[in-house]
Amino acid sequence: MNRPNGSILPISKTSKICPNCGRSHLSNSGNINLSTDLSAAVRSASGRVKRRQFLTGAAASTAVILSNCSRSPDPESGENLSPKRLEKTRLKIAFLPITCATPILMSQSLGLYKKYGLDVELVRMNSWNQVQESAIAGNLDAYHMLSPMPIAISLGLQSRPFPIKLACIENINGNAITVANKHRDKVKGPEDFKGFRIAIPFIYSMHNLLLRYYLAAGKVHPDRDVELVILPPPDMVNKLGTGEIDAMIVAEPFNQLAVARGVGFIHLLTRELWPGHPCCSFTASQDWIDRNPNTFRALNQAIIEGSSYARLAQNRGEVARRLSASEYLNVRDDILRDVMTGQFVDGTGQTRDVPDRIDFDPYPWKSFSYWMTSQFERWGYLPLGQTDHEAIADDIFLTGLARQMAKQLGRQPPTITLRYENLKFDRFDPSEPENYAPQQIKKYGF
Repeated sequence: MNRPNGSILPISKTSKICPNCGRSHLSNSGNINLSTDLSAAVRSASGRVKRRQFLTGAAASTAVILSNCSRSPDPESGENLSPKRLEKTRLKIAFLPITCATPILMSQSLGLYKKYGLDVELVRMNSWNQVQESAIAGNLDAYHMLSPMPIAISLGLQSRPFPIKLACIENINGNAITVANKHRDKVKGPEDFKGFRIAIPFIYSMHNLLLRYYLAAGKVHPDRDVELVILPPPDMVNKLGTGEIDAMIVAEPFNQLAVARGVGFIHLLTRELWPGHPCCSFTASQDWIDRNPNTFRALNQAIIEGSSYARLAQNRGEVARRLSASEYLNVRDDILRDVMTGQFVDGTGQTRDVPDRIDFDPYPWKSFSYWMTSQFERWGYLPLGQTDHEAIADDIFLTGLARQMAKQLGRQPPTITLRYENLKFDRFDPSEPENYAPQQIKKYGF
């Protein structure tokens, strides 16, 4: 796994091994069981232990999980990674027909689920709200989700709290801001979006958070100066063409489809806002993982292996061909090849070559979670200054497990969990997540 975002920030945590369960627990976490009650992670910031200790040289830290000692086995534990009897072999996994789902889809196409003893049925869904409702109802076994969704669902930001774990990242980058052709001569920067009606796929999405980040840099307030509307990704291109929306921020292949149909131009790839940013993720509920720990590990490893295949440049043409099938994305393979190879026309008369337009790095950096929760605070989804960013990330992101899986596949994953994140307009320091949103608000006014 290469590291497109630059510097690595090896931040230490004070942890100890529990003699009862053999797991690592934060020594400053007390007896809080965040797996069942994350409300404790949204609290007063007073007395919070500061993350200021930096390690020198190579860090050999392991992911920390905050959970009851009575819960067994621990899905993040590396000691149970040898082949075990699968509790369940016939599984149903939800996905949306977007290129972000590539690892889940390619694992089916390449026979990787069968390799790990699983019989998987992929269940196509039309919207992220449908995915959320299905997950809370427990209709399926595992889910393709937007990376902020496990945090929002676990915290109960839009429904009752329901513990969801983020097992691995499905894709990094892979989205764009596309604008209707009628605005081609007008839109040059974020300040030019004032008065627009802009489609986003879900409120708890990187699309929403990155769009807000971009607009705010142009002094355009996303809740006052534009109208944000939630639309299922498959509906956006048609509404861009009919003039019902002025712009959209969405996953592929819909940006490239808008260009191919002559209804829009790609204004900005989201990798230009944050190179290597997370987009979608593979997730499962805490309850399902507890009941099926061996199946969960087998499923996770199949998807990480699928991600590794899709990441290789020499495989991108084959990935595009396979994903074009009707049971997957049902889109022409030349459109998908434009996305996967990063060689594409952008609708402005330019041909671009951006090899990491979309990429597949399954490692779930916990600094991703810190950035998301800081933006939840900035835009009022969480109370400002009352969020324990570290506790939320440690409970929801199964970074240790992803590391172990990658090692088993012969990869060399990072040995640490946090890094600096270099964005277009600033640098996110995960050792001070509580300062980030207030600094943004002070700089831009919101």
